[in-house]
Amino acid sequence: MSPPNLKILAYEDTDLGPLCLRRRELLSEPGTVVTEVTLNHEFLMSSYNTDSERAISNRSAEIHGGSNLKALVGGFGLGYTAKELLTDPCVASVEVIEYLPQVLQWLKEGLIPLSDELNDADGLRLTSGDVYQYLLDEPQQQYDLIVIDVDHSPADQLGSEEHVFYSKAGLKSAKKHLADGGILAVWSYAESSCFSEALELTFSQTHVEPVRTFNPMVQEEQTDWLFFGVK
Repeated sequence: MSPPNLKILAYEDTDLGPLCLRRRELLSEPGTVVTEVTLNHEFLMSSYNTDSERAISNRSAEIHGGSNLKALVGGFGLGYTAKELLTDPCVASVEVIEYLPQVLQWLKEGLIPLSDELNDADGLRLTSGDVYQYLLDEPQQQYDLIVIDVDHSPADQLGSEEHVFYSKAGLKSAKKHLADGGILAVWSYAESSCFSEALELTFSQTHVEPVRTFNPMVQEEQTDWLFFGVK
């Protein structure tokens, strides 16, 4: 039986392991209710702190500096990355490719906090698929922004095998999907010197930026990392 402050909203089997969507009230902050996702019994994401997910969208558009931008997001999650892009006046459209179709079904069923906003959002297109494979294939179109928030980090991936996307060869292929001046942005919970080096060997300019926030749930500061490559 679940604790009285915890509600399981969905529990699905996937090829990456059991996928769980849950909602709970924080014992440390009575009255604060958060939505969380676990995959293969490991914590994946939460609605509690979305600073870095929103920051990667904001910084991508800022670094580009253009208008009427066309964005591709790899990984829907709880939708905060896509929502931040949609609210940016410089972004005209957002396409999201999400590997787990169950996640997109949660959105349609209204199970996540942003369901009402995103189900009615103009300029948003949602597709079930493998964004990495999409970027390894020859491009059918080009984007101004490509924002990837899929794995924990380049060295800590959700799948059992290392993906070529994080290598120089993979980044070179992904770069073809960017228009001139386009930005590739990758979210990570950890630094990665190997991935930074691959970016530097592939793109004309690169940026690596930390996003530091205090997490009262564990009473310590946490740092996520944003990697940017400029075509």
